[in-house]
Amino acid sequence: MTEITTTLTRTPAARPADAALSFGKVLTDHMFMMNYTAGKGWHDPRVVPYAPLSLDPATQVLHYGQAIFDGLKAFRGPDGQIRLFRAQRHAERLNKSARALCIPELDADLVRRSFEAIVAVDNEWVPHAMGTSLYIRPTVIATDVMLGVHPSATYTYFVICSPVGAYYKEGVKPVRILVSDNHVRAVQGGLGEAKTAANYAASLSAQLEAEEAGYTQVLWLDGVERKYIDEVGTMNIMMQIGDEVITPPLAGTILDGVTRNSCLQLMRDWGLKVSERKISIDEVMAAGRDGSLREMWGTGTAAVVSPVGELGYKGEKVSIGNGQTGLLTQKLYDSIIGIQYGTAPDAHGWTSVVKVPAKV
Repeated sequence: MTEITTTLTRTPAARPADAALSFGKVLTDHMFMMNYTAGKGWHDPRVVPYAPLSLDPATQVLHYGQAIFDGLKAFRGPDGQIRLFRAQRHAERLNKSARALCIPELDADLVRRSFEAIVAVDNEWVPHAMGTSLYIRPTVIATDVMLGVHPSATYTYFVICSPVGAYYKEGVKPVRILVSDNHVRAVQGGLGEAKTAANYAASLSAQLEAEEAGYTQVLWLDGVERKYIDEVGTMNIMMQIGDEVITPPLAGTILDGVTRNSCLQLMRDWGLKVSERKISIDEVMAAGRDGSLREMWGTGTAAVVSPVGELGYKGEKVSIGNGQTGLLTQKLYDSIIGIQYGTAPDAHGWTSVVKVPAKV
């Protein structure tokens, strides 16, 4: 087993109070790093003090966008234990993104161990209040210094962490969503199923337009026919029409969301009719008009589920569930949160406990 070395900081930062936490603005004392060199492979895994990266202006990631990342969380339960949620699946998804961008794959087990190592060292940064957590951001960037479009021969893998507050400070609240028919997030054969920086840059213009129109987020349609539902903002989308729960299929344009997969598994455990199929915006709007669109929600690491209370498309608005959080949406949220904090049974073995070093 590859050894991970640890160098502790000599200047630990003050940790913020749980009540003051937001998302991603405060970083912990340490970071995990590992390097790749062609012919040598991935090497030198280490935990080191958090510090800026030094990049030459000609570093390839700055010019050609060879960069991937992922995101997961560590939770401190009422029993005091710290749990990672589906760490192995996140490690495997990082490699899926790597393949899409010609980045050498990492050992998935070592990636999972990198999560455990950084959380163990910075365990005191994991907040205590229910609803808070430690967000973990693994990233890979190309580091060759050269102007020329080709896969890099060197890379840096790093993991940074941020204590984050409850996504819904006053409970789960429905949001207003605008369907975009003039912006495209991804097309088949592109990078839509990879978690890469370029996908998020491509979403910013539509997001701003939605906010200017009074909406919270964007619902993306497919990039060819501008007809079929893809994703909502940076989350996967689900809806319940009649007795059927529907979510778009993994067909190369949307992210294989870990929360998406978890929700689908839970709903199938509960005996619900669940379909991964193409669904048009016209079908959704028609269901909204006749009242059969019972619930709609986004799924993702940050919010777990985000209920949709209103949908806007081509000047028409439909209200979903009278603008209230639906029973199924709330049940999914409560069930996953319970598993993450260790207060509910973990039938599928999704969580893993981080071994925290004893204080000396």
